[in-house]
Amino acid sequence: MEYLEATVDKFIFRVPKDCIFSPEGIWFHSEPGPPSNRWRIGLTDFLQQHSGDLTFAILKPQGTRLAAGDEIGVVETVKVNVSLISPVAGTMVEVNSELEMTPELINQDPYGKGWLAMIEASPDDDLAARLMTASAYFEHMKVLAEAEVRSR
Repeated sequence: MEYLEATVDKFIFRVPKDCIFSPEGIWFHSEPGPPSNRWRIGLTDFLQQHSGDLTFAILKPQGTRLAAGDEIGVVETVKVNVSLISPVAGTMVEVNSELEMTPELINQDPYGKGWLAMIEASPDDDLAARLMTASAYFEHMKVLAEAEVRSR
């Protein structure tokens, strides 16, 4: 996997080039093969570092139908609880069951073993048109990270 990488203060943030992103920090990776509207999702490196060490990840069960704007789940960290909102309509077709016992996988490997779920987007949902490219999210994330450093 190739990444865009930024260092802000003492933190290093990675953004995979082959994903698209919600401005709130959820990555979407198109899964190969039919159906072509399946997306593996997870928290970005920036969001997981910003939120802190994860203690729980509670996701909607497999089979849950989603409208854009519905909650996918909640992650609880030592700092905050983060409600995860789906920018896409579709169905949760798979949930990462490893997160039940080891939610820290999200902190350790946010783009690998720490993925959250697989969503099958509704065929009429133009997901790519509403989300950010890797380079657009990278610039957005840098602005957020730099603003946070300045506010300290």
